[in-house]
Amino acid sequence: MKKLFFLLAFGSTLLVQAQQKSHLDKQENDSLIAKESLVERDFSAINPAPEIMKDSVVLRLMDYKPAARVDSLWEKELLNSDLYKKMQEAIVNAAYADSLVKKEVSTDTLKSRLARLNAKTPFRVEYNTSLESVINYYLKRNRESMERLLSLSHYYFPLFEQKLDQYDIPLEMKYLAIVESALNPQAKSRVGATGLWQFMFATGKMHGLDVSSYVDERMDPVLATDAACQYLAKLHGMFNDWDLALASYNSGPGNVSKAIRRSGGNTNYWELRRYLPRETAGYVPAFIATMYIFEYAEEHGFNTYKPQVTYYETDTIQVKQLLKFDQISKVTGIDKELLSFLNPSYKLGIIPFIEDEEYYVRLPIRESGVFVANENEIYGHVTKELEEAKEELPRYVEADAKIRYRVRSGDYLGRIAERYGVGVSKIRRWNNMRNNNIRVGQYLTIYPRKPAEQIAITASKKEEKKSIKEFYTVRKGDSLWSISKKFPGVTVQNIQKWNDISGNRLKPGMKLKISKS
Repeated sequence: MKKLFFLLAFGSTLLVQAQQKSHLDKQENDSLIAKESLVERDFSAINPAPEIMKDSVVLRLMDYKPAARVDSLWEKELLNSDLYKKMQEAIVNAAYADSLVKKEVSTDTLKSRLARLNAKTPFRVEYNTSLESVINYYLKRNRESMERLLSLSHYYFPLFEQKLDQYDIPLEMKYLAIVESALNPQAKSRVGATGLWQFMFATGKMHGLDVSSYVDERMDPVLATDAACQYLAKLHGMFNDWDLALASYNSGPGNVSKAIRRSGGNTNYWELRRYLPRETAGYVPAFIATMYIFEYAEEHGFNTYKPQVTYYETDTIQVKQLLKFDQISKVTGIDKELLSFLNPSYKLGIIPFIEDEEYYVRLPIRESGVFVANENEIYGHVTKELEEAKEELPRYVEADAKIRYRVRSGDYLGRIAERYGVGVSKIRRWNNMRNNNIRVGQYLTIYPRKPAEQIAITASKKEEKKSIKEFYTVRKGDSLWSISKKFPGVTVQNIQKWNDISGNRLKPGMKLKISKS
């Protein structure tokens, strides 16, 4: 069926509502579906796409009303989800959940099930009261969120499993993306970690994930999953333990190494857990609780919607010129929201065309075939539309992996950190600093989180503001030193330079140029 992203089970409430509102009865609808083919379709009683170009097959792309309604309802459920926020709150709080939380599964049953999980996974899945508390916390307080995640996992898990198998990583590691992002490819944490696998800017760059004014490859499901597998394989090589690899994915290998030292050399996660940061202490239990719920979803009566179209029933096409999402939507009839969901790494809804770079649009298989068959017409229309609109598009600026920043007069670490969207502690770590003291002329290595264009604009505005001069009228008793103190950040040498004076002699009534700070 055309443009079908997530088709819910036909017995579901959503589909019943959709069919009730359709102008087709069941017999006519079944007949249409049976006759449907890529080359020839009966388009009677179906929604037509808007006409864009004459005499083009692309312009006659259409969809069945019942399926379109189902798609719309389900996309809204996915794209406007608050799952990421709920999952992050649960990670922090779950390990410290109230011990009086009502048990959703008996202790004996839980012990038996965890033992079966432990037997088939390389992770250390052992019963303890903390894990029991986390599982019951999830079952009781996050049931609705988990049902939505179970449904969404049918789309992403095939991709994850292929990549994990390629890197010889346990397939259960797919549950890590749920703990990290609640399967939201555009999730962004308060500290800037981004995507399904929550890469920070510097870590993403280390693993080949580029960021520009148009594209953030940390949000690309395929590229980010490949990078996550590389990183996990590296972490496992350090610790030779998947539990510790998980913990270090969250807090960094340095924190795990310190926890091992503080615990007297213990490498059992559950033994050194109390020496880890609070969020990491709840991280592995959250992962195991998620694994348990997914493995025993049926036993706990979770209801999920299973799609008939998965990630692998889409295809990619390398673009030959700049394309905007609304243009693609117009010429193919695909909902812009669906297009955004399939192509989450394009931040502005624009697929750029850059020499020596390869950018792709992901479409459902059927639409991708029609797109390729009509590329010349599509690009011709897009070119004409852009020329007529005379729209000035955002400049393409790639964020650098790192910069060397020269400390200026008036700088302090907090100001520099704010400018580049990073933390003070990060700058100190990158530059092996023991405290916050810096000196004018000192060079700092910084991995900026903000795009270069944004930094440049901000800096330009500040410089423009600084360049505005005002005049100060010298009064009796004034000196260069006393005047400089009236203007924060201004020195005696600044005043001398701006006014081309070498000495300290001033006369009342003189007008001195002063730069506003």
